[in-house]
Amino acid sequence: MSQVDRYVWQPIDPGQVPAWSRLLVAIQAADQLDDVLTSEDDIAEELDDPACDYGRGSVAVYDGEIMIGYGVLGTRSAADPAHVMQMEGGVHPSYRGLGIGTRLLDWAERAAMPLHQERHRGHPLSIEGRCPARNTAAVALFAERGYEPARWFHFMTCDLSATLPPCPEPAGVQIVSFTPEHSEDARQARNEAFRDHWRSTAMTAADWEHFIGYEAFRPTFSLLAYDGTEPVGVLIGHEYDSYTQATGRRELYVAVVATRRASRERGIASALLVRALTLARDDGAIAASLHVDADSPTGAFGFYQRAGFTIADTTIAQVKPVS
Repeated sequence: MSQVDRYVWQPIDPGQVPAWSRLLVAIQAADQLDDVLTSEDDIAEELDDPACDYGRGSVAVYDGEIMIGYGVLGTRSAADPAHVMQMEGGVHPSYRGLGIGTRLLDWAERAAMPLHQERHRGHPLSIEGRCPARNTAAVALFAERGYEPARWFHFMTCDLSATLPPCPEPAGVQIVSFTPEHSEDARQARNEAFRDHWRSTAMTAADWEHFIGYEAFRPTFSLLAYDGTEPVGVLIGHEYDSYTQATGRRELYVAVVATRRASRERGIASALLVRALTLARDDGAIAASLHVDADSPTGAFGFYQRAGFTIADTTIAQVKPVS
């Protein structure tokens, strides 16, 4: 029996949130990550994600009472044409090099199949995992297990003490604060705007309710743009109290910026972003951050650079077809 076989593997449930939080804190510190949610409250919210079946699509690896590894699979609302399930996972830095990461990737392939068959039978299945581009060991592990790099994503930050560019509302467009009455308009605008983005699928009503139900969701920093009665753009802002407590600094996380395709090139996204950054700064935030597809078809990466954001880290999406 190998050393890995002596560890206990079991699905993740709410009672394991404290152990999971401690594992994520250790991973974050070792890998110098700044965009991983590690507080118990934030992690507990993920257990309600309708895209995840934690009973069958999650695993925690234990050495005694210490969680030393984990994996979570997420399904998607559509297969277009392939169903690409996302796999999130990690191994405690003190337990790396023992084969746990390899076993987690093998587990993902086995666990994904029945979940895939229930939701998208007849479509091809792929699994997507992500790792920092600078983590050469993780990149090598994915390659060894048959994954190929498919896309690069940047984590970008912006110093809000710098002067923000002037950005008036575009002609004929009104920008309003998010309220519950605007929620469905926001979901529809987001779904239509992201239809041409890489591997993006529509957020169902349940997905959306979970998303705006996060404790971190800030209606104050979330906005919609209307052209008459037609919603043409949306921005959703988050602020994580655990990050503020850990660092002593308030930061706006821009979770969504989207403009419907027929309304692009009108300055709507710029107006939404500058308005949200200004609101956050005036409320005491000193920085903002976001994730962006490096090859976004809308040119979002360059757009954020022009708005004052710079690259803090880069992640590679690694994809493997599973038969």
